[in-house]
Amino acid sequence: MAHKELAVALSLIVAISPVSAANPEPTPTIGAPTAPADAEYCLRIEPYTGSNIETIQCNTREEWAYLGLDVDKEWAKNGVDIKG
Repeated sequence: MAHKELAVALSLIVAISPVSAANPEPTPTIGAPTAPADAEYCLRIEPYTGSNIETIQCNTREEWAYLGLDVDKEWAKNGVDIKG
């Protein structure tokens, strides 16, 4: 009887494991740190076609917005430094 209970318990654990792994908790979105208006936010930029060298580009919030990039959304993934 104990073997049946153990088998049922283990089968439930195995059945539930993939379900819990498929629903990871969302990571919190954290924006870029606050800085003066003239501060430059440095972000990692994808390499150009044909290159494996990752570049870092520094621009103000206004300049990033002009390029169509939201610094607050990209900071968690690609943020490097703030100058100024």
